[in-house]
Amino acid sequence: MSGLIGKKIGMTSIFDAAGKNIPCTIIEAGPCVVTQVKSVEKDGYDAIQLAFDDKKEKNTSKAMQGHFAKANTTPKRVVREFTRFEEGHRKKYGEVLDVTVFNEGEFVDVSGISKGKGFQGVVKRHGFGGVGDSTHGQCDRLRAPGSMGASSWPSRVFKGMRMAGRMGGAKVKVTNLEVVKIFPEKNLLVVKGSVPGYNGSYLKIERWS
Repeated sequence: MSGLIGKKIGMTSIFDAAGKNIPCTIIEAGPCVVTQVKSVEKDGYDAIQLAFDDKKEKNTSKAMQGHFAKANTTPKRVVREFTRFEEGHRKKYGEVLDVTVFNEGEFVDVSGISKGKGFQGVVKRHGFGGVGDSTHGQCDRLRAPGSMGASSWPSRVFKGMRMAGRMGGAKVKVTNLEVVKIFPEKNLLVVKGSVPGYNGSYLKIERWS
């Protein structure tokens, strides 16, 4: 199988053999249940649907209750499809996958929803340096966007101009993260570096390709 659904636990750091401090993220990866197997003949494409994290039955629609019952599992909070998987590793309904699908030393892609930061200015949103990169004087203009266009022509602001606006809360994928450590008894995956989202947010982890 090429991946799992996980939950971000938080960040920590570990020391490698050379004594270097490496920042890492701890992810609770699985266990995930196969709730649907799609094929080209029936659905038009090959995919495996996984479900993760138990959910109360009273908070689950009748349609989804039937969907999970078909896989002989309890209702789940998160459902994701994986289209990248080895041909010889096609799964069956109700099969449970855990963190052991990954190996220490390999690389994975992690995608999730980034932290929402609300409405932000150009300095935080786009990394502007202020008017002339100055640090003194014009205190009310240092974080301003500056000129956005001429007056007589084009008499408008071009589309795509980097301006203030809503920041964060978007899907982000971080690629090529090394799997540093695996704790099978707790379904924990430790990857090198940071991943999108807040602690407790759901992530999609795929073997790097």
